[in-house]
Amino acid sequence: QVQLVESGGGLVQTGGALRLSCAVSGRTFSSYVMGWFRQAPGKKEREFVAYISSTGGRTYYAASVKGRFTISRENAKNTVYLQMNSLKPEETAVYYCAAGIVTSIIKSQYNYWGQGTQVTVSS
Repeated sequence: QVQLVESGGGLVQTGGALRLSCAVSGRTFSSYVMGWFRQAPGKKEREFVAYISSTGGRTYYAASVKGRFTISRENAKNTVYLQMNSLKPEETAVYYCAAGIVTSIIKSQYNYWGQGTQVTVSS
């Protein structure tokens, strides 16, 4: 069983930064593609944010965050990160990490999910 636990969320002012972490249990972390998604208040769907390949050699970002967010991973620590800079109020959301087998922006392609961490950006 793979378990994912996010941390690092909180309250930040517009233009501020946060780094989210996602710790993954299990010995197969290095074989998983890792993604970050977010779900804003009142929205039904989780929105793709970024993914990183199993080796870390490939990353991909949603257009809305490209240049401000950075996804990275440390396979030795079974952890994936999301560095978020220049945050905007509309990015207030619950942020989820997810593990899957293929690189994808589609949430149904991910097999395992964390419980989420709240990020609130004040204006």
